[in-house]
Amino acid sequence: MLQGFSPDIAWTQLAEAAYALQTPEEEGGIPWIATNTDWTLPQERGIAPGNGTLVSAVHTAVGRLATVAGKPETPIFHEAVARFEARRPLFIGDRLDTDIAGAQAAGIPSAFVLTGVDRPKHLLAAPPTSRPDYIVADLRQLFEPYPTTRTDGDRTQVGDAVVQIDGAELRVVQAGPHPIDLVRAGAAAVWDSGRAIFGFHVQEELYADPFRP
Repeated sequence: MLQGFSPDIAWTQLAEAAYALQTPEEEGGIPWIATNTDWTLPQERGIAPGNGTLVSAVHTAVGRLATVAGKPETPIFHEAVARFEARRPLFIGDRLDTDIAGAQAAGIPSAFVLTGVDRPKHLLAAPPTSRPDYIVADLRQLFEPYPTTRTDGDRTQVGDAVVQIDGAELRVVQAGPHPIDLVRAGAAAVWDSGRAIFGFHVQEELYADPFRP
């Protein structure tokens, strides 16, 4: 059975999936493949449940785990590169745990865009397996030069934005005119420190979120 997303999926269809998956595969039951397990889906009115919530509903009913064919598993990334014959691929995504983690596992550089699901606070807290190579406010910035990150002792600078680590404090020294550069500087400072985000008291300005469309 293949389970994907549709906004029209009803309880009756989830129930039929559960009935079909009652018997475990190792006991002769049918395979269960999920296209992806994205928990949420950005919509015009806000964040809505994604395919991951629907897969979880069936899992709760039958006690089985689906095999995930899409993100963050690597085959879909390798297939995309092969189909487009990409020589210098760049994967663009708005979810750290599927888009960015999958691209990193597949060895593909990634760009994280802040107009989707995950927010600046999630970016600062991203584990090493889910950290993008580039951070952009929206897709238009893909056509702009990417600024250099400069580190001088306990200070990190991107563009005109400067942040500083002072013991357990992560504070803004200079915000600069571009909020995206402040996010980039904050993320670089945390990631390069080797410490998890909960090891810092983070100045609230670094959590500001002017990037929602």
